[in-house]
Amino acid sequence: MEQEVIKELGTVELAERLDEDKKQLVKLKLNHAVSPLENPNKIKFFKKAIARMETELRRRQLEEDNNNQ
Repeated sequence: MEQEVIKELGTVELAERLDEDKKQLVKLKLNHAVSPLENPNKIKFFKKAIARMETELRRRQLEEDNNNQ
């Protein structure tokens, strides 16, 4: 998922998408442990997407905290 797309999502949508992607990553890792994936780079893609989403959520949280002070 591209950074521009992540920024366009609302906070609630972003949190939901993050949960879905985390679940998908766990499934991919399990499947890869049992039998090699056709494209193991999917794991890397999901890890990076999750990191981007967590970073954006943290940025929004910090921005909100700064606005409340």
